[in-house]
Amino acid sequence: MARRLTVPLLLLLAVLLAHWGLGEAVWRLRQDWQTESPPPPRIQAAFVRELKPSAPPPARPHLASFAAPPRPAGVTAAVLAPLSAASAPALEPLKPPASAPVALASASASSSGNGAKDDGEPGPEWPLSTRIDYTLTGYYRGEITGSSRVEWLREGAHYQMHLDLVVGAESAPLLSRSMSSDGHLGPNGIEPKRYDETTKILFTEPRQATVRFEPGRVQLADGHFEPIAAGAQDAASQFVHLTWLFLTGRKALQPGVGVDIPLALPRRVYPWRYTVLGEELLNTRYGLLDTWHLRPERTDQATLSNDLSAEVWLAPALQYLPVRILIRQSGDNFVDMLIKSAPLQAVPTSAQSTDSPRSPP
Repeated sequence: MARRLTVPLLLLLAVLLAHWGLGEAVWRLRQDWQTESPPPPRIQAAFVRELKPSAPPPARPHLASFAAPPRPAGVTAAVLAPLSAASAPALEPLKPPASAPVALASASASSSGNGAKDDGEPGPEWPLSTRIDYTLTGYYRGEITGSSRVEWLREGAHYQMHLDLVVGAESAPLLSRSMSSDGHLGPNGIEPKRYDETTKILFTEPRQATVRFEPGRVQLADGHFEPIAAGAQDAASQFVHLTWLFLTGRKALQPGVGVDIPLALPRRVYPWRYTVLGEELLNTRYGLLDTWHLRPERTDQATLSNDLSAEVWLAPALQYLPVRILIRQSGDNFVDMLIKSAPLQAVPTSAQSTDSPRSPP
């Protein structure tokens, strides 16, 4: 009797193991496909001219100055303190000139109702391809230094946003991370299609996480789908989307104003909200910059999951581009990126060359 029961049970166990093995193989194949799927080729741009400080579009009323909020705890004092006379002598605030540039003024007028032209080309309020280099300081089991770079790239209505950072020496970095967003410029702002995040720690293999956007849903790094609201952004695109909202006057830069952005990070989707804290004067190697400070309201789930959150400082005189980005994780760990030189912009697309991008200096 026992033998009669044993044989069917063994057969059932074998069938279950076979199905489990097949399911495991399919899952691994899916994971391997996601990991090995290369990011889109980088848009080529020739950065040939410095972006000079200029007045924001006149459509936005002048706002009075407000006292800067308390500095975040743990931020390296050297980042915020005035630089020594040897490194930055006699800096004057970079104030906007008396009149706005013709191009920027016309952009404001033409974009008051729409973010894109009828022919599918993006409106003139979108910045040209731009590169910003930053100094990097921070804390992770001790003080860290390095360099970082943001590249905003445009080719018609196709955009890319790249944020690359290096901790340690560029020749042998202790850690490097690349965050890249690829998608479309639409009438309601940035429409991401794909986000790639690659992290490399010294003596380890690179780790890649990919997020894919589809209508009404997003595929996260582990392959599962989650519903997502209209206007969703990824970890890289959110910064230029904020730039666009304020540059076009769709959102007012006033203390207490909230900006809601559905945010798709590699592991989870969050209902993210940025709050405008107020105006703040930043002392940088580039000069003194008038900025607006925005801070996200970090959710309890984001805190428990150790997901990153980023404060951002936007400079109206530099097309509302981010001149400082403070990325926080759990505890005292943070990375602080502060602009170190004049942003570089490309010529219009028709005149762009095919120079290869380089890593942060």
